[in-house]
Amino acid sequence: MRILIANGPNLSQLGHRAPDVYGTATMADIVAAVRRVHDDIDDFITESEGELITRLHRARTDGTAAVVINAGALTHYSYALRDAIELIDLPTVEVHLSQIAARETFRHGSVISAVVDVTITGAGAYGYELAVLAARHLVAARHGAR
Repeated sequence: MRILIANGPNLSQLGHRAPDVYGTATMADIVAAVRRVHDDIDDFITESEGELITRLHRARTDGTAAVVINAGALTHYSYALRDAIELIDLPTVEVHLSQIAARETFRHGSVISAVVDVTITGAGAYGYELAVLAARHLVAARHGAR
C-alpha cells in the first residue's frame, strides 16, 4: 500500500519558519520519522499550487492507496486544490502542525476539509504519523477489512 504525503507552500522552510508555532523539525525530519514506522511512503513537497494539483491527479492512477496532505496556506483558499482532492476519490487525510482554529482568523477555515475524510490539527510533527495511521484505517475500511 503506497501512501502519498503531499506538502504545499512554505513547508520546505520548516525548522526555520516560526519554530514556536511549527517546531524545529524539518520536513525531511518529519518524513524520516514516519518512514521509521511506515516504509511505504511517497513524499512530495512543492511551493506551487499547480504542481501539487498535478501530483494529486497522478495519485489517482499510479497505485497510491491514500493521501496525507498539508496544503499550507492553500488550505484556506484553493478551490482548485479542493476540486483535485474530490476528483481523485482516494482516502485523504488533511494534517496541520499547528491548531489552525486557534491562530489568526484567516487560518480558521479550510476549503479542503469538506472533501477529505479526516483532519488532524495541532499535534505537531507527530500529526503526520497519526495521519498515516488514519489513512491506513480508511483504506482498510474502504476494502471491507477491520
